[in-house]
Amino acid sequence: MEVTEKQDSEIQSSPSRPDASNSIGIVRYGAGNIFSLTSALDRLNIPYGMIHTEADFEHYERYIIPGVGHAGAAMNKLEQTGLVPAIKALKKPTLGICVGMQLMTAYSEEGNADLLNIFPNKTLRFKDNEHYKVPHTGWNRVLQDKENPLFNGIPDGAHFYFVHSYYIEHSNLFTLASTNYTLKYSASIWHDNFYGVQFHPEKSGVFGEKLLANFSKI
Repeated sequence: MEVTEKQDSEIQSSPSRPDASNSIGIVRYGAGNIFSLTSALDRLNIPYGMIHTEADFEHYERYIIPGVGHAGAAMNKLEQTGLVPAIKALKKPTLGICVGMQLMTAYSEEGNADLLNIFPNKTLRFKDNEHYKVPHTGWNRVLQDKENPLFNGIPDGAHFYFVHSYYIEHSNLFTLASTNYTLKYSASIWHDNFYGVQFHPEKSGVFGEKLLANFSKI
């Protein structure tokens, strides 16, 4: 979803330094699904603000790295903000959504790009297949490989909404939940304080909002 100029202005005017213990800082770098995400957080009464500089990180207890579009271009935009070293050093819970999750991997075939390398996995393109459409668009079941508070109260096999042509390879070590579309791949990853989801929780109905609410309490 593209954010209109008016919507983006309204988001910018959101409180930048909420004091609540579950406040979330959203990393702004020009490649985010900001409006749909903030609308979901508003519905859940979860306070949030925007992160533009390294100093902004200290005002929040959790962070979200959103993302839509091209992973290589998104990484270039993120590098231009100067926030990469601060993101890699974060110790508080951090959630990457869609391309935001892919940015946490080591490499993407999309743009032949080196990424944050928080996870050593690669982001690869679905191979063209006469039986499957690329991009993968729509609802798909998410199977939980591990127990984790991020999925508390969410049934194993619940459906979430996906829009992507690239996927993160499955890993027994880092995959938190998986999905099947032409092959088994990571629908969610987890390592220490870093989490990622390939689907869009903000567009995934009640279970998507439950996941965002869970993240606000981790």
